[in-house]
Amino acid sequence: MLDSTRINPTIVMKYLALILAVLTAPLMLTGCTSGDADAFGCATFLSEEGTMTSPDVDMTEGSEFGRGLLSQFTSFRLTTDLSMLSENECRMLPHLFAAADQMESIFWKQAWGNRDELLDSIDDPALREYAKINYGPWDRIGGNAPFLDGIGDKPAGSNLYPPDMSKAEFEAAAVADPELAGLYTMVVRDADERLKAIPYHEAFADEMQRASDELGAAAEYADDPGLKEYLMLRAEALMTSDYQPSDMAWMDMKDNRIEIVIGTIETYEDALFGYKAAAEAFVLIKDMSWSERLSRYASLLPMLQEGLPVPPEYKQETPGTDSDLNAYDAIYYAGDTNAGSKTIAINLPNDEQVQLAKGTRRLQLKNSMQAKFDKILVPISGLLIAEDQREYVTFDAFFGNTMFHEVAHGLGIKNTLDGSSTVRGALKEHASALEEGKADILGLYMVSKLIEEGEEEGDLRENMVTFLAGIFRSVRFGASSAHGRANMIRFNFFSEMGAFTRDDATGTYRADYDKMILAMNALTEKILRLQGDGDYEGVAQFVDEYARVPQQLQADLDRLADAGIPVDIVFEQGLAAVAK
Repeated sequence: MLDSTRINPTIVMKYLALILAVLTAPLMLTGCTSGDADAFGCATFLSEEGTMTSPDVDMTEGSEFGRGLLSQFTSFRLTTDLSMLSENECRMLPHLFAAADQMESIFWKQAWGNRDELLDSIDDPALREYAKINYGPWDRIGGNAPFLDGIGDKPAGSNLYPPDMSKAEFEAAAVADPELAGLYTMVVRDADERLKAIPYHEAFADEMQRASDELGAAAEYADDPGLKEYLMLRAEALMTSDYQPSDMAWMDMKDNRIEIVIGTIETYEDALFGYKAAAEAFVLIKDMSWSERLSRYASLLPMLQEGLPVPPEYKQETPGTDSDLNAYDAIYYAGDTNAGSKTIAINLPNDEQVQLAKGTRRLQLKNSMQAKFDKILVPISGLLIAEDQREYVTFDAFFGNTMFHEVAHGLGIKNTLDGSSTVRGALKEHASALEEGKADILGLYMVSKLIEEGEEEGDLRENMVTFLAGIFRSVRFGASSAHGRANMIRFNFFSEMGAFTRDDATGTYRADYDKMILAMNALTEKILRLQGDGDYEGVAQFVDEYARVPQQLQADLDRLADAGIPVDIVFEQGLAAVAK
């Protein structure tokens, strides 16, 4: 069950006792090199007392309504080849999982409030399970509609602001206290009912302290100097809400096999202003051979930026050249990233100063990506893509489109042309959806440009048809998701330009390759202009006009549901799962 993703403190202490016992054993003092973790028994070490999430999406208990909601998800176990890990890397994992688990507790508070109180109030086991998947009583892949009786609409600001606060009240108060709009503050009312900002490291002091301690303990086993430095700085960042030094250190890591992304990072949960970062964590294992194949793409960013189909002023910024691109197996998701639809690629850090100084890192979650391709995208293609184009739906194209989506976040513009604000600050609650739309469309642009320049081998038809099929996959995430809104915008824009057609006789869609290139360039220019101009009203109008599901598309999405094609995945995960 999803509830068991929380690591019991007693279990963690048992792990620590086991680690100390192993450390004092003479046999183990000789250490263990990469590749001989089986001799150390990494899998056994992790599974002896490890907990494992086992989401019960095929429940026979519970209401028909609740079981119907759960059927939208299919289960996938997060694991990897542990034989690549050294003894010390094996010893790090319990600490990293325990640190990540603290982000679960924080995100529940940010998204809803008291987790246990909500779950204890739900008698229907299927709906209780669905509340765990959604971190609250609102359906994240169903437009945030409440699925429990007596629950109202989801507050746009989640639980990050007082529920009775208006936008006007906030904006007036933020003039006197800019910290109210800070990335890392909760907004509450003080004793006089005035708005007050509380830094996350104070609002969630217990969780941040535990997570910080676990990162510090993990750092003791980090043989890679860059990883050790990052873990220590990130441990400090959780206690101060000053993430920039650790972001810089994270950008400098190159050779580490184990990766943890942890903290208050993305702003999707704040649909009121887009100001507040939410807690999340990933624990990842790098695929060294795949990563080596991908490493060269980051160096091509300046060339790609220069070729963007927009006026020079909208591409005047130079992407950082210290970016890198790697492939990973995900072995743990926690908090914001585990809510509703699951992330399959990461582009961080979000700090514009770090991006301009060093670029970003792009992390492709290969095992999660393969699961979504096999379990969701292939069945969608069999129903909605023209029969003679289905051969062009390939995993290589899906991986490439997703990879270049993340790389494309580094292109374009981060600050408005007039220098008054970052794009994110100017576009507020619409920034995330527009940025995701930019990355999607520029990802396809990058593939086409690299093939044209001879920098990439492949058949562009595969990327285009897989791109079209991917719209149907992601649009099912709904209007409450930035990715869902971005896909709806792209579907409607491409439809207007004839980038695809629908055969009413078969109910399938066909890509028009030439018109797709034209639509790609036109949408690229539209989005980059809106971002560079910081045109909040223009973006609001654009989203309102295009981020909608046409009646025919909804009917086709209903066909996917009727065919039993899942919308997304949930994870069997935990220490026992990775060692299974």
